[in-house]
Amino acid sequence: MAIGGGTDLLVLIKEGLARPEALVDLRRIPGYRGIELKQDGSGRIGAAVAISALAGHAGVRDRWPALAEACGSVGTPALRNMGTIAGNLCQRPRCWYFRRGIDCLRNGGSRCPAADADGENQYLAIFAGGVCHVVHPSDPAVALTALDARVEIVGGGGTRTAPIGQFFADASRDHARETVLESGEMIAAIELPPESSGGAQYWRKVMQRGAWDFALVSVAAARRRDGDVRLVLGGVAGFPWRVDQSVEEDVASGGLDAGDAATLAERALYDARPLSKNAYKVHIAGSLLRSAIMEIAAP
Repeated sequence: MAIGGGTDLLVLIKEGLARPEALVDLRRIPGYRGIELKQDGSGRIGAAVAISALAGHAGVRDRWPALAEACGSVGTPALRNMGTIAGNLCQRPRCWYFRRGIDCLRNGGSRCPAADADGENQYLAIFAGGVCHVVHPSDPAVALTALDARVEIVGGGGTRTAPIGQFFADASRDHARETVLESGEMIAAIELPPESSGGAQYWRKVMQRGAWDFALVSVAAARRRDGDVRLVLGGVAGFPWRVDQSVEEDVASGGLDAGDAATLAERALYDARPLSKNAYKVHIAGSLLRSAIMEIAAP
């Protein structure tokens, strides 16, 4: 198995959820630890770039502040120094049943115990309504989705590129998949288009603890220089959840007041289907969306 920082993989090995025969360190592959800022406003981030390097990079903060802020909210300083961007995107879900080897769909069972009325589901999904209710834990993935990033994938069959919105498989409906990576494939780099640079960007994360925690709910928002808007929620589905395009278009129209923002946030959450113990996430998501909309809406 490929390893960058190993902050999730080593835990998976300890938990018995990964049993590699060998580990291959990616960090010395040329270009894998580089951050390239191009003159046209685009960028390329090597797979093995540390999360802390992205959080503190002046050029990243200038062009993609939402990404820098999201990276700065990951874990602890030690985890940010060890963890890599590709590893962060590819980390496994944090569902208690899955991680503890309890009989569930991801562990070879026939049902999802989190869906029960008394299930431990307070940190799980409120969207996507499939048979599995895991949430994806990556903070940078939420920001990268709002920035229309693309993922460069390399394997025995060559190199291909996937929009990040398609990189994450629908983990709620197919419990055997979490990304589109096939056997023998890995991330080589993250590419950011010039259109995503600058504009108005916003990031916020709500945690149970003040630090060193995964998001209960997070939001990344961007109003690009061409006026297009992206609104993405984290902590609510098995992949970064992009808000309905009609809501984004109404935000892009500008001239919004607090009442308009509240109405649009409510529309964005219309399809939420919380489980027995996580309806509070709908309220948090609404609050975050209202703030994000007001922050990036055109005057």
